[in-house]
Amino acid sequence: MFAVRNSWVQHKRYFLRRQRHADTPQAVAVAAANGCRRACEFMVVVEKENETVVGAKKEEDLEKGEVDVEEERKFQSNDVVDDHEESHLAGFHRLNPTNPLRIVINSSTRAATPSAAQSQRPHTHTRSTPTPLQQPEVANLNSRKYTNKISLFLFVLHVFIAVALVCFLVFKGVQGLILESESTKRKEKDVLKYFLPQVEASSLMSIILAFIWQGAIRKWPTLMLHFILWFTFVMSLAAGILLICFQKPATDGVGVCFIAFAIGNGLYACWVSHRIKFCCKVLSLSLQPVSKFPDLNKPTYHVLGAGFLWISLWILAVVGALNFYFPPLTIIVLVLSLQWTTEVMRNVVNITVSRAIALYYLRGMQSSTQFCFLRALTRNLGSACLGSLFVPAIEALRIVARGLNLLEGEDEFMFCCARCCLRVMDSVFRNGNGWAYVQIAAYGKGFVKASRDTWALFEKEDMVSIVDSDITSSICFLTGVCSGSICVIVVAAWTHKVHQSFTATLSLLTFLIGYLLTRIAMAVPHACVSCYYVCYAENPDNRLFDKTIKDRQALLKTGRDVVPTPRGFRRHGLLDHVVSKRVEKLE
Repeated sequence: MFAVRNSWVQHKRYFLRRQRHADTPQAVAVAAANGCRRACEFMVVVEKENETVVGAKKEEDLEKGEVDVEEERKFQSNDVVDDHEESHLAGFHRLNPTNPLRIVINSSTRAATPSAAQSQRPHTHTRSTPTPLQQPEVANLNSRKYTNKISLFLFVLHVFIAVALVCFLVFKGVQGLILESESTKRKEKDVLKYFLPQVEASSLMSIILAFIWQGAIRKWPTLMLHFILWFTFVMSLAAGILLICFQKPATDGVGVCFIAFAIGNGLYACWVSHRIKFCCKVLSLSLQPVSKFPDLNKPTYHVLGAGFLWISLWILAVVGALNFYFPPLTIIVLVLSLQWTTEVMRNVVNITVSRAIALYYLRGMQSSTQFCFLRALTRNLGSACLGSLFVPAIEALRIVARGLNLLEGEDEFMFCCARCCLRVMDSVFRNGNGWAYVQIAAYGKGFVKASRDTWALFEKEDMVSIVDSDITSSICFLTGVCSGSICVIVVAAWTHKVHQSFTATLSLLTFLIGYLLTRIAMAVPHACVSCYYVCYAENPDNRLFDKTIKDRQALLKTGRDVVPTPRGFRRHGLLDHVVSKRVEKLE
């Protein structure tokens, strides 16, 4: 720095001396040119010396490993240099305005003037903040998009058409009572007198039975699984025998159907007897979070109330259809509309309960049941409509394919397509199944995507055989059949006493109503079991789950517990494995 100061003094003395002896314009021009050259050399010398000083200090600090001290000294050295530069500039400004060095400094200042913001920026100690690491994407549990909008549009359109048709048929019924002939009036009066009361009674009875079944399963899950399996067999068999005892062709046909179903029910109860213990344990565990949501049944109350009102209006439309063109076809259309509507109601309850329970498992949250219900009625309604339209048909066809595969024997010609049909139905089932409602409720996914993702989770965690052997959906189905059979017994005996010609028709209709309304209430335990399996597959290490499923998987892998799942291309290999194990034990 002393060298810089001595150089400055020499340059100042030189320019002052040249100024005193500069008398001619040529001398002034020559002096200005020399001054410009010397000023540029002077600035370069100053910058090099500053860089040398700062670099020496930086190397010295880096050798010591003191990064923070280096930065602090860097800023201090910058401040020192700035102070010297300011003192030099102050000296330049004190020069005579005609001095060539002052002219050069002024011209360079005007050529490169820093911005006001840069000139006024304080010398503060700033550090560059590191860019944060990108966090893994977290699944959105509060999706605001509407799922399956086309299905939602079709269902809303169907509801408008159904309401318009029901209102029109009710008008036709009233018109028949007032304006038609005496025979038509008599027929409609008989329908209103001997048909309508039984339907209303069966609706109320079904709602009562639905809540009885649900409350009993929540309180005594192990006992009720055994009870439902065999009590449904008894009730369906009793309903079939009662209808045959009326000795009418129509009632005999319906009675035979009930007896055939009872036989199949009994065989199924014997076939799944070894699965009941594990399913009872899973059902008991899955129902434990229900106690944390005291208002979990409120959506079921609302949906069943709406279902009762719709059925009351619907039956009036059936009466009006008798006074319209093609009464059988009109009644079939009304029945199909009722089935889709009640199935959507059941899945709305399913999605509501699934969201509340899934958020508890996945995030430990106790969400509002009312909010979950409103979300199921709006954003997730499209997925409920699409699933209600296809899942029952897909599951029924899959059961048929699995049954054909079980019957497969040595006659390859007769059952050559059994495995092919089963593979096709398994592929369809992978893209549309009832397990999807959990991810629809939790993440707001579309029905097909939720089905694929859920089944992929089951395959990843090796849970396909476990969920395939689960009988919770069968228990809910048999509960609906049991309620329908009880309604058939009561209504058939009542109708045979007052109006025998309506017995077969009312038996079928009351069975359908009892089944549909009971399934709406049984959506609560079904959703709890589905959430248990799906949320476990998503996070098996969750502290809310025990080792029930892991122990079951270990038993299946060792062959000590065999699930006779009717998946044909695995059945023979599984049986061969079991036989070989037993032979090894005998040896």
